[in-house]
Amino acid sequence: MFSFIKTLVFVLLIQLGILAQAADLNITVNGKPIKKNLYDFVVKDLTSRGQKMDDNLNNMIVNRMIAMELINQEAERTGLSKDANYLLKEELARKEMLYNTFLQNYVQKNPISESDIKNAYEQYKKDLGTQEFNAKHILVASEQEAKDVIAELNKGGNFTKLAKDKSKDPGSKDKGGDLGWFPANTMVKPFADALTSLKKGSFTTTPVQTQFGWHVIKLEDTRALQAPEFDKVKEGLAKTLQQKQLDKLVLDLKAKAKIVDNRK
Repeated sequence: MFSFIKTLVFVLLIQLGILAQAADLNITVNGKPIKKNLYDFVVKDLTSRGQKMDDNLNNMIVNRMIAMELINQEAERTGLSKDANYLLKEELARKEMLYNTFLQNYVQKNPISESDIKNAYEQYKKDLGTQEFNAKHILVASEQEAKDVIAELNKGGNFTKLAKDKSKDPGSKDKGGDLGWFPANTMVKPFADALTSLKKGSFTTTPVQTQFGWHVIKLEDTRALQAPEFDKVKEGLAKTLQQKQLDKLVLDLKAKAKIVDNRK
């Protein structure tokens, strides 16, 4: 009976991730042992990300660790471990790893609350507005070019043809300046402000400047906008709040630090 139970337990351990093999990890490479705690760390990392352990994966991990040890030993033998460029890469990698680990720990200890996400959702709906717009635009490099386009439109020029001929926007030029349907808040403020002041079928009579250049905008149509449900945007809002939280952390640390920048 005892023998049967021992055999059953052994089989279960093998099926649940070769725990029996992992417990007996005892490998040396040119006399240097493969550390079991490193193996365990790799296994824990993989399983935490949903990877299922089996014989093949176990062998891949072990073979990879043996290969790494062999190459590390060869790099030490040839002096690469003392190379200046390698030492700089090692320092940067260590700082990056510590940076990421600290932020991960900070996020775990300071989770975004459900109420914060719901408040962000209400603000998101407010910013989104109740309408979306279908518009075209012609983007040019200078104010005078925009004025010339407006003059041609006032003479009866075709907006679609002018956009194809003159617009610098690669995304909409070949479509006659068509931007499709979008909420106003997805555009930069000067563009959004000009757009929302237009009536259907009209275009801006003065050039609109943004960081992209000078625009002539035509409003084709509007329709009611239904905000997406909370559950559909919850994850994205949480990530945005989390990023803002981390940005604030860095700014707060920066404010308390003594940073001297002598660059000229």
